[in-house]
Amino acid sequence: MSPRNPALFGKVINWAEIPQREIRPGVRRRIFATDEVLIAHHELEVGMEVNPHSHDDFDQLVYIESGRCNYYVDGVANDMRAGSFLLVPRGAEHYVEPTEGPCVNIDFFVPPRADLLAKLELDAVLRDGD
Repeated sequence: MSPRNPALFGKVINWAEIPQREIRPGVRRRIFATDEVLIAHHELEVGMEVNPHSHDDFDQLVYIESGRCNYYVDGVANDMRAGSFLLVPRGAEHYVEPTEGPCVNIDFFVPPRADLLAKLELDAVLRDGD
């Protein structure tokens, strides 16, 4: 199998170079992926609309880069601040509620989420650096 993103090897990319999209009011996302992992960078505003959901086919590793939030997993609030990690098991209902902003939530998905891979916008970033 050939890699989906062979141009990524040896290439430094900054989050600021990846296009950011507003996915709902108060939530902006950037996506980076390799063949093995997808990373979603979310900027979250205090007071944003929460989005309870679950994933049946993969776990989600959550990292809070800045700010503070309550990260709910199956109805249990987990107080998270910069530097905190949380593993959300597949099938668990979860959502994030920022309490101090700006809150930056970085999610790791192994294997990469197919629905987010379809939204990956690295081509322009990789061409600009060539």
